Amino acid sequence: MKFGVLMFATDYAIRPDDLARACEERGFESVWFPEHTHIPVSRRSPWPIGGDLPRDYWHTHDLFVSLMAAAAATRTIKIGSGICLVIERDPIVLAKEVASVDQLSNGRLLFGIGGGWNAEEMEHHGTPFQRRWKVLRERIEAMKVIWTEEAAEYHGEFVNFDPMWSYPKPLQKPHPPILLGTLSSQGLQRVVRYCDGWIPAALPPQELAEAMRTLHALAEQAGRNPREIPVSIFGMSDDEAALRQYQALGVERVVFAVPSEGRDQVLPILDQYAKRLATFA
Repeated sequence: MKFGVLMFATDYAIRPDDLARACEERGFESVWFPEHTHIPVSRRSPWPIGGDLPRDYWHTHDLFVSLMAAAAATRTIKIGSGICLVIERDPIVLAKEVASVDQLSNGRLLFGIGGGWNAEEMEHHGTPFQRRWKVLRERIEAMKVIWTEEAAEYHGEFVNFDPMWSYPKPLQKPHPPILLGTLSSQGLQRVVRYCDGWIPAALPPQELAEAMRTLHALAEQAGRNPREIPVSIFGMSDDEAALRQYQALGVERVVFAVPSEGRDQVLPILDQYAKRLATFA
């Protein structure tokens, strides 16, 4: 089982390149950054976790700038979007960003995606909340065409372009792994339909085991090998008993979260997680 670290890369926290370097030095497999372009002041959409929304959400650096900074400062650690709000990005531009970072990182990008929860935020980008999943699917389908075909063409309801040339292509073939962050049964169907892996968040082992059985059944029904759809669970503690249960379930990756704070606060937490990592070596 692999171990990663996730942090909102904000303008007041440890820099993303410094965080990535520290994670690589401590033996973590991956470092991940979430994104929000902005947060509407109205705050009508409730935070799914509950309570007040942390300021991290509207202080983040641009996701792909953070990913490239992390890649440039390291050699081996994988860099992940955890998650990229595809519904808020132009797919032609996003396809180039993903391919460029994958090329310049020497094939280390993990492309985590999601549908988002803040209706006002995505509507500012022109995506209606109720249609966000179809928008996401079309954009992913279109980007796959851009990444894999010389003269890419796609015609859908929300994405529509005639044959075009777009380079670079990703270094990873056919493209970086696409991992969908979702929890619903419909979400698992989406994982099977157009993604390469699943990202659940903070799901207890028993609930995860049931969800993985559903995921594997859906994969088999679709003619896919369940082993080719790995699970990366986000936001877990370093409790060894729980981690051993995830390992027994076949979870590929556990990603620990660290707060958006300075080096003095973050590095000791990384050291603590690294001790747990050592017990699984």
